[in-house]
Amino acid sequence: MSSAQQIKIRRIVWTGAITAVTVVGAVTGARLKADQEGKQQVEKSREASVEQRIAVLEEQRGSLLAKKLDLERKIKQVEMKAQGATWEESRQGVERKRG
Repeated sequence: MSSAQQIKIRRIVWTGAITAVTVVGAVTGARLKADQEGKQQVEKSREASVEQRIAVLEEQRGSLLAKKLDLERKIKQVEMKAQGATWEESRQGVERKRG
């Protein structure tokens, strides 16, 4: 092999090695940061007062209830459509008369 080819191969190997080290470092750093943020959130929730915990839970409950109502409405529309209601009737809650 000529020295020009050896230099080219050496350059490619070094470039790959440096890239690999950089990628592994970035992934490891991101994982460590995520773990640290998770620990901080757990610690923050432990330090929260009872009133703050209740407020957070009530907020979550409200969000879940809104989702529940939306899903129940969609289920009702699907059931009405399956029974022969038009899309507009299923939205209004009025079923089409067959006859």
